[in-house]
Amino acid sequence: QVELVESGGGLVQAGGSLRLSCAASGRTFSRYVLGWFRQAPGKAREFVAAINRSGSSTYYTDSVKGRFTISGDNAQNTVYLQMNSLKPEETAVYYCAAAATFGMVRAAPSYWGQGTQVTVSS
Repeated sequence: QVELVESGGGLVQAGGSLRLSCAASGRTFSRYVLGWFRQAPGKAREFVAAINRSGSSTYYTDSVKGRFTISGDNAQNTVYLQMNSLKPEETAVYYCAAAATFGMVRAAPSYWGQGTQVTVSS
């Protein structure tokens, strides 16, 4: 019911910035909470941030608060993750995800994008 396509990943120096985009489509995508996860080599996938479809509510994992901003563009059916002051340990594949509630998007997303690689050099 929901398809997610990420873009915007790449190589950046430590302290630099990137903006990731996730384009959502499908019959009922507008009803879902959207979020971002990341998975570093050899590590488990972890939750990063989430936003409801109206943009009125957001949630961030503690390690990115003050540096990352999640936002949405309902007219374009797109969610963004602005990442500032990036750290080398944040090198990972970043995934867009969708679920019905904030709790579900953190624990068990219903849909996943293909992922986009973010590499932060020292």
